[in-house]
Amino acid sequence: MVFDPRMPAREVCVLGYQLEHWARVKPGETAFMFHGGEEWTWAEALDLTRRAARGLADLGVKKGDHVLSWQPNSREAVLTWFGLNYLGAVYVPVNTAYKGNLLQHVVQLSDASLMVCHADLAHRLEAIDTGLLRDVVITNGTASLGKLATHPASALLPGRGLGEMPGPVEPWDCQYIIFTSGTTGPSKAVLSSYVQGYAMGPEASDYIDGGDRILINLPMFHVGGTVFFIVTLANGGSCFLDSHFKTNEFWQTVRENKTTMTCLLGAMIPFLAKLPPGKHDTEHPLRKTVCVPWNEETKAVGRRYGLDMRTTFNMTEVSSPMISAPYPREAGTCGKLRPGVEGRVVDENDCEVAPGETGELILRTDRPWAMNHGYYKNPEATAAAWRNGWFHTGDGFKYDAEGYFYFVDRIKDAIRRRGENISSFEVESEVAAFPAVGEAAAIAVPSELGEDEVMVVVAPAPGQILAPLELFRFLEPRMAHFMLPRFIRIVPELPKTPTQKVQKHLLKEAAVTPDTWDREAAGITVKREKIGVG
Repeated sequence: MVFDPRMPAREVCVLGYQLEHWARVKPGETAFMFHGGEEWTWAEALDLTRRAARGLADLGVKKGDHVLSWQPNSREAVLTWFGLNYLGAVYVPVNTAYKGNLLQHVVQLSDASLMVCHADLAHRLEAIDTGLLRDVVITNGTASLGKLATHPASALLPGRGLGEMPGPVEPWDCQYIIFTSGTTGPSKAVLSSYVQGYAMGPEASDYIDGGDRILINLPMFHVGGTVFFIVTLANGGSCFLDSHFKTNEFWQTVRENKTTMTCLLGAMIPFLAKLPPGKHDTEHPLRKTVCVPWNEETKAVGRRYGLDMRTTFNMTEVSSPMISAPYPREAGTCGKLRPGVEGRVVDENDCEVAPGETGELILRTDRPWAMNHGYYKNPEATAAAWRNGWFHTGDGFKYDAEGYFYFVDRIKDAIRRRGENISSFEVESEVAAFPAVGEAAAIAVPSELGEDEVMVVVAPAPGQILAPLELFRFLEPRMAHFMLPRFIRIVPELPKTPTQKVQKHLLKEAAVTPDTWDREAAGITVKREKIGVG
């Protein structure tokens, strides 16, 4: 028995015990719904989980083992996750876009000998060194892999399940390993306990209750996908798993499945903003949303569709350390620190900076295991991130005297031009306000004068034609002179991970291409405005 009152009981936060609880309390109520029409009650979810656990155990899986899941959002992906955790094994989802060296990196790093893999992805394994991987369960079709033993999907779901969990699973045990998104380099494997999932989801999201049905359309290899399953498991509500975010079908999906809560990230917000307005915009059951980033466009979407909107800050390694009240007044805020979390904004020596100054956000919690417990097989990165007893987020933040925190930029994304530090986030916000812009990314490119030049890479909104000079003239009165881009490149779409994060490292590698517009080559000179004194 654990004396420490900060530690939630395993029945509160460990997946297998949660399923057993709700199957007893509300066996016939809907728990999980899937695109395609399948639904599980809580009793059915427990039965299917026990069958998946037996199938995985028959393949040799035991407590503590790492097992790869390489699947899109689907019932099979949920069965894999739930079955593994019921055994006390570790769920290791893989980005479905990975191939080649990046796929090889995560497969080898995982130390997994078993993978559950969608048939359409399996052929990519033949081109890499799969390390310790020996067995692959093929779902949603068939595939033959010469160097690996393959098993049919039926191996994941035998006719008879386990009668009970085979042994105790504790709150501090590792529940899953999720890889960082790889926007700046090779993915790191984040070790996450059941306590971290509980702190990230149910504890931080107490505005979501058992009467809510959550729409999940972020991928299950991302915490944006997993965390709302964890919320559902904790509060006994229900959720609908969609394959992905679909702009033109979004509101139909909400109405047909009676979803009351969802998460809107990044490009989802401008996509919804640009849908044609209609007289039925507020006629839907969706009410609760958590949205990132928080800006005027986000507020406008909330008002148009009648949504109760909050914003937050989170990342794979932490546990939703801050969240706002509905409709915070200041753009760019992430809210205030929630109870049990400490945060500071510090300089390069971990000394706290003054309110209003930019530094790195560092965090710690008063509960053991409530954030990541390291990067698997990467002690150097773990030590660097956790130096001085605080987790270093790598994100630039400001804070004010009232305790509100404001995201400024990824520190590695910061642009320095002519002695001025420039937020790519702020540049992108202004560029995205141009009606013909669908999405935008601001990056630093080398300047012949030292430091950086500002470059923006933009993709047009559907049906729009973008002209670099028109965009620049739009930005001139809206931005400080030093923030105005020198270079503008137009592309059909920005390269993104399946979690909708722009892969800026690819844009930086390409940098100034032959089709890039250069304002200096166009004869445009930007000067500092003269300000009278006295």
